[in-house]
Amino acid sequence: MSILPPPALPPATLVLGGARSGKSAYAESLFGGQPALYLATGQALDGEMAERIDHHRRRRGPGWSTLEEPLDLADALDNVMRPDRPVLVDCLTMWLSNLMHVGRDIDRSLDRLCEVLAAPAGPVVLVSNEVGMGLVPDTSLGRAFRDHQGRVNQRVAVISRRVVFVAAGLPLLLKDVP
Repeated sequence: MSILPPPALPPATLVLGGARSGKSAYAESLFGGQPALYLATGQALDGEMAERIDHHRRRRGPGWSTLEEPLDLADALDNVMRPDRPVLVDCLTMWLSNLMHVGRDIDRSLDRLCEVLAAPAGPVVLVSNEVGMGLVPDTSLGRAFRDHQGRVNQRVAVISRRVVFVAAGLPLLLKDVP
């Protein structure tokens, strides 16, 4: 029995899902074992987050290179993309949280990211949380975050050739433009 190679990655793929939906594992599987760069936006600011980061590293295995960039995602992505090495960005939700935490201009940062994604130098897969399907947050900060996250996801989905929603570890193809 032969194993088929994974389908070619389009210039940009967006993988959406809720917390613990399996979106990161699914996104990692898209690379089919080829060398890839993991562009991490999360920061180990406490023990629990350090454990999550370690879990992701162990699951990916040794074939991955990692670059950590919590704030300047667009510039980092622009600098590391190459046709021969796909990039996985995990995740846009942590990136947004980091931007809000330090008071960065969200719209300007998102504009720059979309500029880079409009003509990427190589394949990129971006992971992001879908946060708009739950309860309305009871704080203004929570509502602002949810609203920004919805706009981030919409803008990146428009640019992406492929968009996949993952629930319970199962991918649902939302968009696939050849």
